[in-house]
Amino acid sequence: MLEELKQEVYEANMQLPKLGLVTFTWGNVSGIDREKGLFVIKPSGVEYDKLKPEDLVVVNLKGEVVEGEMNPSSDTPTHTYLYNHFPKIGGIVHTHSPWAVSFAAAKMDIPAMNTTHADTFFGDVPAADALTKEEIEEDYEGNTGKTIVKTFEERGLDYEAVPAALVSQHGPFAWGPTPAKAVYNSKVLEVVAEEDFHTMALTHQSSELPQYLLDKHYYRKHGANAYYGQNNAHSKDHAARS
Repeated sequence: MLEELKQEVYEANMQLPKLGLVTFTWGNVSGIDREKGLFVIKPSGVEYDKLKPEDLVVVNLKGEVVEGEMNPSSDTPTHTYLYNHFPKIGGIVHTHSPWAVSFAAAKMDIPAMNTTHADTFFGDVPAADALTKEEIEEDYEGNTGKTIVKTFEERGLDYEAVPAALVSQHGPFAWGPTPAKAVYNSKVLEVVAEEDFHTMALTHQSSELPQYLLDKHYYRKHGANAYYGQNNAHSKDHAARS
């Protein structure tokens, strides 16, 4: 079942240690088949050098295992909630990458301070509220998804334009249209978290990007008039004029 998606999700999971985003088994990637209403996720606690595509677990959008011999990731309820409430995403990544976790531990947004950030995230990456004792005891992983969605709703954020969030005192979640793109966004998040940390250590002055520079860098890669790269006509027209 979903063999092609399993291979895709397997390859995305294997990128996490290669990109320095996970230590031991502290991370997972999932990917969804929207037509079937099923997603594939890494099994819980399996070491990456022992992971095989056939080990991946198929789960429905109620969070029920449909296929697989192993227990799915303990974060499966979080992935389930995000897939149900962010209907345009195709893959989700959770890691405990240290720079992003540093901001999560401090309960701080990762601010848009440079164009590296603006190329991927159209504004600050939000730190969602830490879970209360009652929320943890009631449904820890499910409520982790809920605090992310609640933060986007309350702040009026577009989950496609800002494809990541921190859960305060926990760590980062990132997503995208595919599992591979979600991994890409997760790595960018870790890079800009480190860059922001160093920026904040070097100066007490405001380093927030002006809106016009944020707009320029985000929209040159995203939207109808994007011209970065080789995959759209506008980029070729732009190159011809330059």
